[in-house]
Amino acid sequence: MEAISPPRLGTDFRWLLASSWTSNIGDGIGLAAGPLLIASATDDPLLVASAALLQRLPWLLFGLYAGVLADRLDRRVLVVTVNALRTAVLAVVALTIVTGAVNVPLVLGAMFALGTAETFADTTTTTLLPMVVGHAELGIGNARLVVGHITANQLVGPPIGAALFAVGMAWPFAVQAVCVALAAVLVARVALAPVAPSRHEVPTRRQIADGMRWLWQHAPVRTLTLTIVTFNVTFGATWSVLVLYATERLGMGDIGFGLLSTASAVGGVIGSWSYGWIERRFRLAAVMRVGLVIETLTHLALVLTTVPVVALTVLFVFGVHAAVWNTTSSSIRHRAVPAAFQGRVASVYMIGVHGGIVVGSAVGGLVARTWGVLGALWFGFAGSALILVAIWRELDNVAHAR
Repeated sequence: MEAISPPRLGTDFRWLLASSWTSNIGDGIGLAAGPLLIASATDDPLLVASAALLQRLPWLLFGLYAGVLADRLDRRVLVVTVNALRTAVLAVVALTIVTGAVNVPLVLGAMFALGTAETFADTTTTTLLPMVVGHAELGIGNARLVVGHITANQLVGPPIGAALFAVGMAWPFAVQAVCVALAAVLVARVALAPVAPSRHEVPTRRQIADGMRWLWQHAPVRTLTLTIVTFNVTFGATWSVLVLYATERLGMGDIGFGLLSTASAVGGVIGSWSYGWIERRFRLAAVMRVGLVIETLTHLALVLTTVPVVALTVLFVFGVHAAVWNTTSSSIRHRAVPAAFQGRVASVYMIGVHGGIVVGSAVGGLVARTWGVLGALWFGFAGSALILVAIWRELDNVAHAR
């Protein structure tokens, strides 16, 4: 336990960590079970794709409002309430499966409801860590949260979800409901430092505008946010065609994409566990620069190789970088943003994350249709290189933002 959560981080951090890891196991189960359920109900590709879209759409519709509520209300109560609602939706889905009443419209509605609840829960949860640990411990705290997300959400949860679905269609949703409910109980144990909430009498649109204005006027956080958005566009372009790259370019068959994803996730686990060592030995600006160079060269290396082992190694190294980058960028944002603005700034940041991937996926698909799979990867490399050159000098200011 002390290796996972050092005593200096405190008991409240352990409750928060336990809640996050438990919730991520449930979300990982849902990542596999949701698509399997909709695919079992219909073979219409548009409806199957709509399920994934409806889970991301709430970020674009409600993300900014989620940030306002996170700054306006008691954050712990908000997380507990939203997770209770998620538990109820999952219970309804499991019940309809057991009774045979499940249908496509109900599943799609549940996906949208779960995506909406996740928007509010995740936005608020990102604001809790700075209220639990000091600025000096934000790096290791974020690293432990990231390793839980990668392990539970990407490595452990999906196989469990698929196995439970094979046993009985209702089981994964029932188990996910238990995980989410337990996460709510655990986070309720966290004692948070007091934060003066934003004033209720100020209109919601004004509060959204205030948050966006603060972000735009704070040059380091603005640069960090723009970096996340643009690099997610280039990442999304490559990742959107990675399954075709695995089958057509590498000849790895149907399991190729899964192996590439797993290699990246394993790298992420190692990167997260190594973060404390990295943080003690290297300047944050150097860590950010090296990481973005690795991401840029990842696209190029995938273009140049046809050897599966090389591609797996490249994705493994990329996974290490991704975990270190996510930890570093979250820690910088937590240190730089005032407590009263954490929710609104986090909402803009996370909309950029999701929006960048969506735009990048669309661009990657269009480029690949015209110039082939490698065209999308070349786009990822060229775009990343141009962005990196543009922000190179600013990374010193970003790394030490206050």
